[in-house]
Amino acid sequence: MKEIEITGCIEIQPELTLDEFEKQFIEFIESKGWFFGGSFKEIVDGYYINADGTKGKSVFEE
Repeated sequence: MKEIEITGCIEIQPELTLDEFEKQFIEFIESKGWFFGGSFKEIVDGYYINADGTKGKSVFEE
């Protein structure tokens, strides 16, 4: 088996929700016969968005 690690961000339209993006991304991956193992984090204006919708830490914090 061969694996590729992905590190980066994807810029999407503001009206697309994280759930909608995840669904479309996974559908694309699976349409190729591939599998994805990992997680998604929402970022708005340079801040991670917590599960409850509140602003979390800055993406620039270590």
